[in-house]
Amino acid sequence: MTTTLDQHTIPRGFRFAAGTAGIKASGRPDVAIIEAPLGANAAAMFTRNRVAAAPVVVGRNHLAAARGKLRAIVVNAGNANCATGESGMRAAEKTCAQLAVLLGTTPENILPSSTGIIGVPLPLDKLIASLPGVLASARDDAVLDVAHAIMTTDTRPKIASAVVRATGKTASVMGVAKGAGMIHPDMATMLVYILTDAVASPSMLRRVLRAAVAQSFNCISIDGDTSTNDTAVLMASGASQWRASDDEKQFAAAVTSVCMSLAAQIVADGEGVKHRVTLRVEGAANTAAAARIARTVAQSLLVKTAWAGADPNWGRMLAAAGRAGVVIDPHTVDIWIAGQKVCGHGTAVAFDEKQAHRDMSAPEYEIRIRVGNGPGASRILTADLTAEYVHINADYST
Repeated sequence: MTTTLDQHTIPRGFRFAAGTAGIKASGRPDVAIIEAPLGANAAAMFTRNRVAAAPVVVGRNHLAAARGKLRAIVVNAGNANCATGESGMRAAEKTCAQLAVLLGTTPENILPSSTGIIGVPLPLDKLIASLPGVLASARDDAVLDVAHAIMTTDTRPKIASAVVRATGKTASVMGVAKGAGMIHPDMATMLVYILTDAVASPSMLRRVLRAAVAQSFNCISIDGDTSTNDTAVLMASGASQWRASDDEKQFAAAVTSVCMSLAAQIVADGEGVKHRVTLRVEGAANTAAAARIARTVAQSLLVKTAWAGADPNWGRMLAAAGRAGVVIDPHTVDIWIAGQKVCGHGTAVAFDEKQAHRDMSAPEYEIRIRVGNGPGASRILTADLTAEYVHINADYST
């Protein structure tokens, strides 16, 4: 699949730049800058992992100190700057300080991001030395350069966009993301930068971003691991003069659609992924219970390897649902694979196994699990687990 910008409308009020600092062993671009020359309002969400990387800590602090105002985001790939102690914190701060000097702003108006290997000191001198050259290459149409530069094990860049219209004006929403492994809710291993030229306050952006993430990035799972560096940022330049407050519902829908597209692209590009599965759980006592069951099934290695083999082994899914820590009556559980019922009332039912195998051999299909008659329901976009995933992650640091 080739990603182009032909079908996307880039928000006004931003400039994009990418370059090479020599952080990635491959020698590929590994530094990106997203700049709002006139400034932007912003909101962000970060990993819930208790082991938070230095750029996450610094980013939280800067956004709070600047009261939701940002001038730029600086990203490095190839090194997570996590578990690097005080030197890692200083590296994140110094990177922001140096970019702030180049842009004529304060460090608090810069948000840092990093992705890559954990526990290795960030080569700060290389990163800082690269910033002037990277910034000099900034253009208002270089989104794809940024999308490539932030990739690690990704095989392709991830971009999505939407347009909102009202009162004779239009505004654009565009998102750029990276993510392929260490993907699980709260949030996945990902960096996501959503940009809009709408006029929106930091409080509105926080409200809209939280709702969008809940329906997208917190509803995907590849391998059950949550990263130390997850970051999702929503920036509004206001350059279109279209006020999101005139139609917050339409604006929120646009942001959510961009996030859901990026989330789907992340799962589709999952490390070693051959089959994408939309897993729906319904009939639980409440939404939280349904979500817990969905996550347990999606995270089960036995379930995921069955999916890798296109094996309609519904018993593994039933067993995973039963150990989710949620009270269910196994005699009320029904399971469907690609619309075909394979389990009824917790026991086997006659079904076409060859057809189920063919359905599961497709790149994408749906599994539905009904655990009772309650109102709780949850949806999660997940994937299989293949030998390629093992190879990628067995060799990652060496």
